[in-house]
Amino acid sequence: MSDTRSPRYGTIDTAYAMRLATTPADQDGPVWMVNLMKYRPRADYSDGRETGVTGREADDLYAPYESLAAIGAEIVFVGEVEQQLAGVSPVWDRIGVVKYPTRRAFIEMQSRKDFQDKHVHKDAGMEATIVMVCHPVPSPTMPEGLIEVDWSDVAHPPTADDGSVVVLHVIRFAEASPADVTPADVTPAEMEAYQVAAAATAVPYGVRIGAWLAAEGTIVGDGRTWDQVRFNVFPSRAAFMAVAMDPARLEAQKNFREVAIADTYTMIVRPVIDRLAQSFPA
Repeated sequence: MSDTRSPRYGTIDTAYAMRLATTPADQDGPVWMVNLMKYRPRADYSDGRETGVTGREADDLYAPYESLAAIGAEIVFVGEVEQQLAGVSPVWDRIGVVKYPTRRAFIEMQSRKDFQDKHVHKDAGMEATIVMVCHPVPSPTMPEGLIEVDWSDVAHPPTADDGSVVVLHVIRFAEASPADVTPADVTPAEMEAYQVAAAATAVPYGVRIGAWLAAEGTIVGDGRTWDQVRFNVFPSRAAFMAVAMDPARLEAQKNFREVAIADTYTMIVRPVIDRLAQSFPA
């Protein structure tokens, strides 16, 4: 939904914002805001001020730590995108996840003066962003006969030159028809079949699920909607490449994954902060 008050870096879904602001207290609760961030090469302040900072540096000036702490929110994941493997545009630079105590808390933070004072830096530095409101999806059951492998015993363990990486998937599932809409926290059968086949390759290489999230809605974006965001942890880039090029996994991707998915971004991300799994309810 278009809104003349939307910032330069994306469009606010005002109907969804109203839903967040009016969620009854007894139906509200923690949400995880997933942020995909694309920076301007140079910060562009709307007041015309001269500056030599990059868009990334301007966003670092924005980082509203005090505002988040004041409402009981916390940053639980920050990662730098090393390579974007799927999804043409934008090519994202950084991924962040903030856990808010409630949906209403996120909306109320927007009116805080300390937050508004810093927002000028985000507006200057951010070229594009997608912000999704999410909640955890239970991890799938490990296929029979597969067990989690210690990274010291895998073919491509983490090293000083090739440490662990998160492979991030942002997914919109295909819909059979407008009347057959799959809820975001339900994985279609074709994707379930792909997961079973892929696990047979991935688990022996030490791949682990970091977090799977269902996207309730997109508060800022480009008009597209999304269903799930998946953080999968690999012991190294070499391990990822071994899994990615496995013939059995490639066959399963063709037969099942490509059928199940209508739109996606896939990125290799180096975590800077990763408390995502620990932020979920016990």
